[in-house]
This record gives sequence, structure tokens and C-alpha cells, in this order.
Amino acid sequence: MKTAKQFWEFLKKDTWQSWIVSMLLIVIFIKFIFFPTISFVTNSPLPLVVVESCSMYHGNSFENWWKQNQDKYENLEIEKEKFEEFKFKNGLTKGDIIFIWGRGEYKEGDIIIFNAVGQYAHPIIHRMISTNPIETIGDNGITNPQQAPFEKNIQEQTILGKSVIKIPLIGWVKLIFFEPFRESYDRGTCGMQMAKLQ
Repeated sequence: MKTAKQFWEFLKKDTWQSWIVSMLLIVIFIKFIFFPTISFVTNSPLPLVVVESCSMYHGNSFENWWKQNQDKYENLEIEKEKFEEFKFKNGLTKGDIIFIWGRGEYKEGDIIIFNAVGQYAHPIIHRMISTNPIETIGDNGITNPQQAPFEKNIQEQTILGKSVIKIPLIGWVKLIFFEPFRESYDRGTCGMQMAKLQ
């Protein structure tokens, strides 16, 4: 008990040694306690994910976005009224953190995260447009005008879960360190990227 008290007093000191030990304890807690616990509860190996691309970006106005993407979704037999009932009807943007839930069933309109085996190193976060077979598409009609081949006949075992909560833009705390290493067209906010493409 005395040793624990001394250790606690050491951590409270304003020294570089106590700061390093505190940081190590935080990393150990997050890696070996927090993430395993939250993975167990959510039944997903990736319970928290940072959105790294603009494939689900809508811009500022749902009405403007729908006008630009109406044909794409109506060809998939998804009318505006139906889309407006989908969760995250305003999409996601680069830097959002999403909370992933891997329990229960998936339905049309859910934003799922899945491994595109043999295609990309990182999982894909796209909207489900069919449940039988499982198919997705990115909401952004500029970067994703049509389905990619890997979005058709998705195997259920490759799905890591669906988006249930969004925390806007906090993921930039992580992304900012990787931006200089991205291709020039892939750098910056989604608004900046869309301006380059239009």
C-alpha cells in the first residue's frame, strides 16, 4: 500500500520522468484494457475508426448533394424520401471518428465498414445499397460515380460492423501527421479536395 502511494505521488510530480511514465501507462491502458474491452462490447475488431477519405462526403447541403447524385441512387431504386430515412443521411467527412457496432443485422442504408480483400490496405467505409447480395457504394458522386467491383457480393465475414455514432472532425488529431505523405490530390479537407476536382 505504501509503495502504491509513493508511486501515485511520483506520477503527480511535475518532472519529465513522471510525464514519460504517465504516457506509458496511458498507452498500456488504451492498448491492453480500453480497446479490448470496447472490441468485446461492440463485437468489432475496429470499434473506433477515423474516416480517412472523402468517399462519403456530401458538402454543406443535402438538397444540393441530392441534385448531383439523384440519378445514381434512383438507378439503384433508392428515392429521395427513402434516402432521407437512412442513418447519416448527410454522409461522413474526412476526419470524422465513427463508432462501429458489430452486433445485429445490417440493412439497406447502413454505413458499413468492411475489408476489401486484396484491394486496399485499409477497410472501406461505404453505404449499403443491397442486402442480398451485400453491396455498397460511396455517397460522394464525384469520387465515387459508380460502384467499384469490390463493392459487389461482399462476404459477410469481411464486414467489421456498421457506423452508429459520429464525432465530427476530431480524427484530424491523427490525420494531420499523415497528410504530408499523401498524394497531392488526396491532401486537405474534403471541401479542398472537391474544389480541385471540379
